[in-house]
Amino acid sequence: MGTMIEFLRPDGGKTQGYMALAERGRPGVVVIQEWWGLNDQICGVVDRFQRMGLNALAPDLYKGRVTGEPDEANHLMSGLDFAGATHQDLFGAALALKRESGKIGVIGFCMGGALTIAAAVHIPHISAAVDFYGIPPKDLADPARIGVPFQGHFANRDDWCTPAAVDALQKTLDAAGVQHEIYRYEAAHAFMNERSAAYDVASANLAWERMTRFLESRLR
Repeated sequence: MGTMIEFLRPDGGKTQGYMALAERGRPGVVVIQEWWGLNDQICGVVDRFQRMGLNALAPDLYKGRVTGEPDEANHLMSGLDFAGATHQDLFGAALALKRESGKIGVIGFCMGGALTIAAAVHIPHISAAVDFYGIPPKDLADPARIGVPFQGHFANRDDWCTPAAVDALQKTLDAAGVQHEIYRYEAAHAFMNERSAAYDVASANLAWERMTRFLESRLR
C-alpha cells in the first residue's frame, strides 16, 4: 500500500501525490488520473504496480478535489492548466520518482492519457509511455515529437477519443517514425476502470497484459 507524499515542482511549488514503492532502484511509473481526480481507483492502480514490483506515483492534479459526477468532472478538467500540469506537476512527479527508481515510464487514462502524450513529448526523464484512450490538442503536445517507445490502447465504441482520432494519431506516428504499438478494443471509453459502467473485463485484462510486457521490456 502507498501513502500520500509532497514533492517539489520545477518552479519551487509543491504538489501532493500517492506513492507506492516496491524497492529502491526498481523501475518506476508515473500514473496520471482520469477527469475524476486522484480517487481510490487511481490509487489502486498505483498499488497494483507496487505488487508487480514497480515503484509508482500518481500526482494530484486537482489539488485534493475529487468527484464522481460527470458535470463536476468536466468542470474540473476544463479548469485544469494542462501546460502547467505537464511542465510542473508531472515533471516534478517524474523527478521525485526518479530519485527512488531506475528508468521510469508514464501511463494515464482518458484526460491522463492525453497528458501521457504531453509527458512523453516534454519530460526528458521518461523512457516509455502508455496511453489509455486520450489524445491531446496539438498545441499542447504534437505526437510526432514523442521520443520514447509509445503504446496506445483505444476503444472502438468511444465518442470522445474517437476511432477517427485514433486513425489520425496512428498516421502521425507512422509518418514521424515514432516507435509505437496501437491496440483497439471492442469496448467503450473507460473500459479499464472497474468502477465505470463501461468496464470490460476481457479488454481490460488483455490491455494490462500488453502494457505489462511493454513496460517490462522498455524499463529494464
